[in-house]
Amino acid sequence: MKVQPDTPGVDDPGAGRRLGIDVGTARIGVAASDRDATLAMPVETVPRVTRHRDPDGADVDRLAQLVREYQAVEIVVGLPRDLKGNGSASVRDAKDIASRLAKRCEAPVRFADERLTTVVATRAMRSAGVKQKAGRRVIDQAAAVEILQSWLDGRTNYLKETK
Repeated sequence: MKVQPDTPGVDDPGAGRRLGIDVGTARIGVAASDRDATLAMPVETVPRVTRHRDPDGADVDRLAQLVREYQAVEIVVGLPRDLKGNGSASVRDAKDIASRLAKRCEAPVRFADERLTTVVATRAMRSAGVKQKAGRRVIDQAAAVEILQSWLDGRTNYLKETK
């Protein structure tokens, strides 16, 4: 199943913070942008509890709360595709969380290509001297930062090109 991410900047909601979300099987990494939507920063790692039996668990509650706290104008969820662009069970999980957030938040939910973001985040943490065991607690946040920063950069480029 081919799954396509959204294009940053298309149907842009304008100025304001964005939240980046990396949905994993055990944890959800969250990042936020500054108000100018130029720089992504880590926020927190939310334990994953949402399952089909308990669709609106504490994780979706916390994500919706973060959207309100940060007054996010856009939510960017990583779309975990393989290198050929195919989807998997992880894509279904990301879409499920995104759908539940869209129902509870006014901000539009977008999908961003997240291929290799965890690999890039892991390498960056290692080169910064973060030990592997300590890094497990924040790797999801680092991946969310990678997803969001890539989106912000793409948005900036798109908006420059369309002016």
